[in-house]
Amino acid sequence: MKRGLLSTFTLLGIMTMCVSNASAQIRVGGKKLDTQKLLGAAKDVATAITLSDEDIARLSRESVEWMDANNPIADETTEYGARLKRLTENITEVNDLKLNFKVYHVVDVNAFACGDGSIRVFSALMDLMDDDELMAIIGHEIGHVVHADVKHAMKNAYLASAARGVVGSTGGAAAKLTDSQLGDVVQAFTSAQFSQKQEYEADEYGMQFCIEQGFDPYGMARSLEKLVALSNGAKASTVQKMFSSHPDSDKRAARMRDKAANMPK
Repeated sequence: MKRGLLSTFTLLGIMTMCVSNASAQIRVGGKKLDTQKLLGAAKDVATAITLSDEDIARLSRESVEWMDANNPIADETTEYGARLKRLTENITEVNDLKLNFKVYHVVDVNAFACGDGSIRVFSALMDLMDDDELMAIIGHEIGHVVHADVKHAMKNAYLASAARGVVGSTGGAAAKLTDSQLGDVVQAFTSAQFSQKQEYEADEYGMQFCIEQGFDPYGMARSLEKLVALSNGAKASTVQKMFSSHPDSDKRAARMRDKAANMPK
């Protein structure tokens, strides 16, 4: 951690221990300081902390480990695991980042990627999508990693969770989080919403990914169309998480279908 941040949080820790009430005053260098104002400023500093790439990478790894431990995994001996392996076994890295893929055997329709290269696909999503559509979604999630969207989402999830207090209490984000703190971060991360621009860019990456891997360029449009249809149907609750983080899916589907139709023959 940078020296400036360490010094700041050391000061905050001293202030927290020394001040017994909000109206107290302390003397530094013979001057009286209003601790109420200082503690207010300290709170703002803690909220605005900038996590390093190393901190975020560690948080991503810990979060994925927590999710893997708290979700049933369909391994390669299952139909889901074997299918995912068949589709992705030649996709080992992107931009020098090693990728790893797993299936969660759960009823929610979802998929996500973390900044450490972990791609997780939910079995209910695999039930809904054919191979071309599934690969488009996987490409879309990889696109969020390539464009650093998930890095910022993990940072924001950390800062939005109760776990952010670890920074102030330990002098840095490098402290290992408890299970409950990790669960708090994961909940915030999986509920994160990307901007329309980020989603459009990830859609385009997913479509190009499909083309490069030999899959149908219309897969991206069809996958979005299925999500739109499902979100409007009787099983809308099963797609709620994924759909809520992917705004304007109907417009995006039409946009990607138009792009596929206008590809050079």
